[in-house]
Amino acid sequence: MLVLFETPAGFALFKVLDEGKLNKVEDLSKEFLAADSARKVVSLQAFSKFENTAEALEAATKLLESTPSKGLRKFLRAHCDGETLGVADSKLGNAIKEKLKIDCVHNNAVMELLRGVRTQLTELISGLGAQDLAPMSLGLSHSLSRYKLKFSADKVDTMIVQAIGLLDDLDKELNTYAMRIREWYGWHFPELTKIIQDNIQYAKAVKLMGDRANAAKLDFSEILPEEVETEVKEAAVISMGTEINDLDLINIKELCDQVLNLAEYRAQLYDYLKSRMNTVAPNLTALVGELVGARLIAHGGSLLNLAKQPGSTVQILGAEKALFRALKTKHSTPKYGLIYHASLVGQAAPKHKGKISRSLAAKAALAIRCDALGDDQDNSMGLENRAKVNYKLVFGLFFPSSLPINKCLTCYTF
Repeated sequence: MLVLFETPAGFALFKVLDEGKLNKVEDLSKEFLAADSARKVVSLQAFSKFENTAEALEAATKLLESTPSKGLRKFLRAHCDGETLGVADSKLGNAIKEKLKIDCVHNNAVMELLRGVRTQLTELISGLGAQDLAPMSLGLSHSLSRYKLKFSADKVDTMIVQAIGLLDDLDKELNTYAMRIREWYGWHFPELTKIIQDNIQYAKAVKLMGDRANAAKLDFSEILPEEVETEVKEAAVISMGTEINDLDLINIKELCDQVLNLAEYRAQLYDYLKSRMNTVAPNLTALVGELVGARLIAHGGSLLNLAKQPGSTVQILGAEKALFRALKTKHSTPKYGLIYHASLVGQAAPKHKGKISRSLAAKAALAIRCDALGDDQDNSMGLENRAKVNYKLVFGLFFPSSLPINKCLTCYTF
């Protein structure tokens, strides 16, 4: 009789030297207290070593499904001709018997025998030390965990967390620098602040113009619309600002360069974030957008952590202070957090924002789980759920008050 034993390093076949000892199951464990006594019970018949971790993962996943892998079938055909095989899994034994025509046994004696073999494994298999088996077990367990959770090492959501954090920091810096330019240059040309509202256009105009006296002879067509350009030139002639020297203008222009460089880098970073979000969380991106989706992932810590949260938590994620303050003071709890900035919530009327947030959060929770644990890389689920929420938004939100009372509500599918 042979016994099949699976290890992280490969498959082992042990020959049972004294089958009579299998009749006394309660005494079998005593035979494996020492390596010498264990060698009198079983001996290594054959060992098939895995070539790499990928082969080990394939074999392990097949065993989890109670199916022999290609390597195991080849190994058993070569060494189990005319033998009875003891296995730890009865379903695996049935599969081996069906495919390879090898008689398999699964009972208490075989299980106790396998427990004993496990305690003396490094002694029974020559060349397989504990120092070799430990890293093999660790590597296989990590690979198997990724497979079980459908986790891909390519889906690195840490990059998204860092990118959205940097994007928010850049927005703050850009706003601070732009306001500093307006205050600084406003002493010289105060009317320009009200004429040009966009910070980037303002910085470009200041860099090009320098002294307001140069405005009349400059062409702003690449920066400003025609009507705004005309207004700037007219205001420059009658401006009530103070005079400014060349040294002040040099420093203001350098600050304008900083703002423009940060704005250019921010645009590149946003493109990068958009690309990563479409790769890591395509369904969540299709549902709530890149920025809101990235902020949800960053607030949750990771995509996998976020996938463990229910829809109600996703709905108020980012409004924790308001939630606990409301619970403490026994006031109404908040209806939305970060998800408030999603375009679907923004399109809803103020009285419907809470309902749309709840519906969108429920769909977002499903999309997050699909992205984190699913195999598909497309955004079909997110687009489908977005269409459903948009349908509720456009056609009266859930059940319109104008519905006839005698109309069967089941006729209205959402």
